[in-house]
Amino acid sequence: MGEFTLDHVNDMYMDVLREIGNIGAGNATTSLAAMINEQIDMKVPKVELMDAAKLSSAICPEDEIIVGIFLEVTHDITGSMMFLMQMDSAHYLVNRLMGKDPDNMEPFDEMDLSAMKEIGNIITASYLSALSSMTNLNIAPSIPYIAVDMAAAILSVPAIQFGQYGNNALLIETEFGDDRMIDGYFILMPEEDSYAKILSSLGIQM
Repeated sequence: MGEFTLDHVNDMYMDVLREIGNIGAGNATTSLAAMINEQIDMKVPKVELMDAAKLSSAICPEDEIIVGIFLEVTHDITGSMMFLMQMDSAHYLVNRLMGKDPDNMEPFDEMDLSAMKEIGNIITASYLSALSSMTNLNIAPSIPYIAVDMAAAILSVPAIQFGQYGNNALLIETEFGDDRMIDGYFILMPEEDSYAKILSSLGIQM
């Protein structure tokens, strides 16, 4: 197989990716609602395949501080994935989970970071589960790593990863919440061969 580029992606594949985004976001919302014991609503997620070099400008200004959770993907497909949140959204979720004032904006302590990592772990697992169910592929995540830094610094990780994984990333933007809606960004970066496996498992020929 030659290099996989965005030119290879057809409407059928994008429809499947959108469905994965819908199911993954729905699963994540249900899990988060159970964590904080509150009802959470979700808007239809936006799904886009894009060049990795454009990720930083697609999410927020490069000098903005964000929270990033990064992990490796193994087994039937290989690559990496990230879940990103802007600081106000991350604080709001952690405050709800930890029983703090919803408007608390104090720097995260170790307990807060642990809670944020667990939130990211649940959300990424929800998306991977949706992808696994639709493709019948065995997909396993590694232990997640968390960083609080400028968007440009955090998103340099996928840029480095793409030195070996190819050029294309799946970006899913999800908006969820109750009386306050917050944004989260899920990025899946499969290796080139893994894109082929995903396509093949969905019955889409390259």
